[in-house]
Amino acid sequence: MPTREEKLAAIEASRLPAPPPAAPRQSLRAWLFGSLAGRLLVVALAVKLVSAAVQALTPLPLPLRLVNGAASLILLASAVYVLWRGLVSVKRRLLWRVRRKLILSYVFIGFVPTLLVVAFFLFGGLLMFMNISAYLFRDGYDGLVQEMRVLARTIELELRQQGPAPRAIIERHVAENRTRYPDLSIELIPAAPARGGGELGPAFTAGPWWHADPPGAVPDWVQPDGFEGTLTCAPADAPDEPQLLIRAVAPPGDGGAYAVVVDLPINGQVVEHLRDVTGIRAGDLTVPNPGDGTVPLAGRPRGPAGQAETPAPAPRPVSAFSFERSVAVLEYVDWATGRSAVAYLSLSVRLSGLYERISAAQGMLRSHVSLGQLFLVVLVVVAVLFLIIEFVALVMGFALARSITSSVHDLFMGTERVRQGDFTHRIDIKTRDQLGELADSFNQMTSSIEDLLQQAAEKKRMEEELRIAREIQMSLLPSGPLAMPGLTVAAVCVAAREVGGDYYDFFTLGERRLALLIADVAGKGTSAALYMAELKGLLLSLSQIYQSPRQLLIEANRILAENLGSRSFITMTYAVVDLDARVMTYARAGHTPMIYVAAHGGGAQVLTPGGMVLGLRLPGAEQKFAALLEEQSVPLHAGDVFVLYTDGISEAMNVDSELFGESRLGQLVEEHGHLDSLELRERIIREVQAFVGTADQHDDMTMILLKIEDVDRLAVVSAQVSDAVSPGSPIMVPAGASLNAESL
Repeated sequence: MPTREEKLAAIEASRLPAPPPAAPRQSLRAWLFGSLAGRLLVVALAVKLVSAAVQALTPLPLPLRLVNGAASLILLASAVYVLWRGLVSVKRRLLWRVRRKLILSYVFIGFVPTLLVVAFFLFGGLLMFMNISAYLFRDGYDGLVQEMRVLARTIELELRQQGPAPRAIIERHVAENRTRYPDLSIELIPAAPARGGGELGPAFTAGPWWHADPPGAVPDWVQPDGFEGTLTCAPADAPDEPQLLIRAVAPPGDGGAYAVVVDLPINGQVVEHLRDVTGIRAGDLTVPNPGDGTVPLAGRPRGPAGQAETPAPAPRPVSAFSFERSVAVLEYVDWATGRSAVAYLSLSVRLSGLYERISAAQGMLRSHVSLGQLFLVVLVVVAVLFLIIEFVALVMGFALARSITSSVHDLFMGTERVRQGDFTHRIDIKTRDQLGELADSFNQMTSSIEDLLQQAAEKKRMEEELRIAREIQMSLLPSGPLAMPGLTVAAVCVAAREVGGDYYDFFTLGERRLALLIADVAGKGTSAALYMAELKGLLLSLSQIYQSPRQLLIEANRILAENLGSRSFITMTYAVVDLDARVMTYARAGHTPMIYVAAHGGGAQVLTPGGMVLGLRLPGAEQKFAALLEEQSVPLHAGDVFVLYTDGISEAMNVDSELFGESRLGQLVEEHGHLDSLELRERIIREVQAFVGTADQHDDMTMILLKIEDVDRLAVVSAQVSDAVSPGSPIMVPAGASLNAESL
């Protein structure tokens, strides 16, 4: 026996459409050889390989060059196509899950703009510090140049005032500056003949002069007011490593005999001095001339034969907040020609030291803390709070995305389980927000669906049982048309539901008598069908005992009143056709009238003998039934037509709630009574259906048509009939007129 889950799964599989099969993943080989784009790519690659092989042996001819160019275009287009397909595939794989979409949305909406803002301010601050550092270094460097100019002017002035002993003067100045500038070099160049003769005086030098040879003469391009600026030099032991040099020239004044040249090489000692003054440390020198490269300026001072006279001070350690991204542009002069050029000097900046120098001008507060330092602390605190808030927002964003997508994932898995037929799956509700309410609604929905499936299974079982009951009920009706010589009977029964309460029957009573009955059990459905089955057995038994329709109905009423429910009753018309007497005797127990169309004319007659319904369980109902029930007889003639029907025919309603009516039915029988009984039945059914149209059938429709063909032949043929059948057996005629709903 299948389990309950198997039954539910089977029912669901029969009702729900099968899920579409997953699209098979196309392999690379299938794409290359199974698609137009892939085949073009293969052909283009083959052409490129052939062209490369031919080009290795001989120059390509023009046609092959054109084909090769076309292949290159195809390869380019294929590369773009493959890249596009790859991006689409990556997008589909990466962004299929809602969680990734939410996280990416949060990153692009909340996190990336924050990073851009931070990067903007960092870049702006960096740019500001770079400009400030370059400015400070250039200001300090220009101050050093001006210091050399002042030194040269001072020496020239002393020479004019003190007269002899020029060497002592320059040696004294070198000695005075040895501590700060150990490589300071001074030269005195005679500017006029000696006072005692016509020759120039001797040139005097002081200082190491290791960086270059003394100039010996002042070039013509030097202006009368002197010169101060930057030059490049190349030491003798390292000619390929140019070095910066500050040179100041003071021409002789009135009565002066010497021009003063002061040189200060930019070495490690000077670099450290500039750092002490400006807070900026000079780095590498780049001279953009052929043959020149990047020159370190923080090297050791050079001595004779490349030996170091005194070691340079060790460079100060570079802070973690230092960077070598700032550049100072220095203009230098060629000493021989006076032409200017540009050199680039990298600068190493310590942000803290630079900020301290800038903020020092704001004054000091208590505890030796400047206002700038206080602002810096506040800025750092705000930055830390901002980073903490951003980090917390990022964590909360991921947590919210996970919470939302977890609920969505649970809903997705739930729908997948439901799609597979598992309606027992329930989602664990973790939150009480809208997603939690949605999960609760999903659980209620699956529970309702499970109940509906159970009801559907039960309904299907009941429908199957009703189908079997319908087959059984239809088997209780006559299985074929009954005919006697000169007499034809056609009938139809259409139930409003699977089973109904209408019943008709006809059977022989002896050799020359035929019984017809039509009944309608109150109500519809299973109870009416059961009462109809009970009525069939009862009437078959009573018809063998009572020859009079009235007596039969009286006895049937007595028995049914004891067995029917208190709210049930039956209407019925019972008729007996006597072929020998050429008369039909009938009685009507509360049923619809019988329509009679005589062959000799006179129109359709509605026969309504008195009578009340069967089976009423009321005090005195049995006596009242016998008192009201009337029995009538109608003589038979060739061409007479009798129509017995239930109220489902006369009370059939259209969409406007209009009844078909007995008058319309009688007129229809009167107009087409000349037709064969089967044709007349089909005509009546078509007219009723046309009248009803799209309206629903609200009651069972049952009808019996009796037509007298030739009464005079009945006595002649009766003997033949008696030999062929026994009493109580229906007489079958050739096929062509079935009498139940299946025939329609």
